[in-house]
Amino acid sequence: MKHAKAHILIVEDDQAILRGLSDVLVFNGYSVEAAEDGGKGLEMILNNQFDLVLLDVMLPTMDGFSICKEVRRKKPAQPIVMLTAKGSEDDIVTGFTAGVDDYISKPFSLRELIVRVEAVLRRSGKHLGDERIELSSLVFDGKNLRASCNQHVVDLTRREMDIIVYLYRHQDRIVSKKELLIEVWHYADADIETRTVDIHMLKLRKKLHSLDATTDLIQTIRGEGYRLEYEQA
Repeated sequence: MKHAKAHILIVEDDQAILRGLSDVLVFNGYSVEAAEDGGKGLEMILNNQFDLVLLDVMLPTMDGFSICKEVRRKKPAQPIVMLTAKGSEDDIVTGFTAGVDDYISKPFSLRELIVRVEAVLRRSGKHLGDERIELSSLVFDGKNLRASCNQHVVDLTRREMDIIVYLYRHQDRIVSKKELLIEVWHYADADIETRTVDIHMLKLRKKLHSLDATTDLIQTIRGEGYRLEYEQA
């Protein structure tokens, strides 16, 4: 008997999309459950064990952002991929702020769906490290997911900390966006179109700037990638 790769919950009120997602995931060996209502979806997430939740933004009774925030409070390790409207960058940014692991823009290709699902499942529960990193006046605390400068402190997401750790470990060279997708996001296919890295970098830079307005820790090398630049003690 072949066992399912993972147990996935789809929270989506569009019947056509729900059926399509379910069929594709079951065909690829996943066990699937579904909810068409936001409140019901939240109840199922909190009272059951799912390897991954596919969560729509617009839902009856409770929207996807509110669900994600509540799940992060009670089950912080729960992997969540948000389904967003095509080209709606505001939804993507809001989703990452709420704590989603990744997003898929509708309409999406079957290849993109499987690539993103497999990537989130691969990195679930895995991160680059809990170490403490000091870069000039900035201190990054991986265990508590915080960055500080003098008396100022900001909270970081696990993904933001993973970005800092990876760039720090490879500070002697430029790290490409594709490399980050493979090593930090764990994409098996890093050639799909995604703004994930750009949006995370934008949010991370804003947080660092709020700590120290003079800092420009993460340098963008046009056409190449990213590199850490700081004054070493």
